[in-house]
Amino acid sequence: MCISTGEASFSGTIVYCGRQHHRVHGLIHVLGYQNTAVNLADGPNAMLLHLPTRQLTPRHFVSTGRTGDVLHRMVAAVERVAAAADGIAWMSAEPQTVQVFDHDVYTVLLAEEPTAVLAALRQVPPHRRPDLEPDLLRFYADHFPDHTIAVCCFDNADAQRAKPLLLWYAPLDPDRLTVPALDSHTGRAPDLNAAVPVDHWVLLSTDQAPAGWGTPVDYPGDMRHRLRAFLPTAVMGRHYDQGQALPNGDFTISHRDLLAGDLDRIERLQPTHR
Repeated sequence: MCISTGEASFSGTIVYCGRQHHRVHGLIHVLGYQNTAVNLADGPNAMLLHLPTRQLTPRHFVSTGRTGDVLHRMVAAVERVAAAADGIAWMSAEPQTVQVFDHDVYTVLLAEEPTAVLAALRQVPPHRRPDLEPDLLRFYADHFPDHTIAVCCFDNADAQRAKPLLLWYAPLDPDRLTVPALDSHTGRAPDLNAAVPVDHWVLLSTDQAPAGWGTPVDYPGDMRHRLRAFLPTAVMGRHYDQGQALPNGDFTISHRDLLAGDLDRIERLQPTHR
């Protein structure tokens, strides 16, 4: 459930999107992303995530520190009540400076213009520097205008000990929660006509939910306050089991449907060529 720059196997994926009013940053969405990666490429590899925001910087990435199991704690909260998924609906410049920084086991490149990433790869340490197909970056440029692209580079040794990615941003549409879920593990652009296998959890939250909504999440008492400020009190979620195949695309739900607790309204969103 992601796009990689080289051959790889990803399993046990957990994605989280929460809508909240942060006391400092205002109305934001928080994205969490974690999986088990097996790099099948000859050298370094990278995950690519398209994020529905126009501005993203290193300060938007939140360290989970000693609490690297935050997404697993959300899964544990909803595992008892999550139902099997069915009936998913369909929805159909000049290069900017690329920001390059280290976060956990990744060297991350952030770009508003995806085609600018190639020139910035020389800033990635050689042991994490992947081969990147220009056609893959052109796919992002053509299909995700106004998005920020995150290229998370890793090597074979680092992949197994990665903590979850957790970041916040001002969303393009505050009232629609969307998580990147396009799938291609070959280094090439995803096939938008394909049905792809799934093995992951989709978790959602909102701080405007009524009393009794969702399932409370149990966090450790010594969690850092800065991390806790970005995490939900309660979540809802759905497990997409191994053996299922879904049309290639992202997951999205309106805030109104999420408030109503209607996860049957989760849709698969496919990008369109601009």
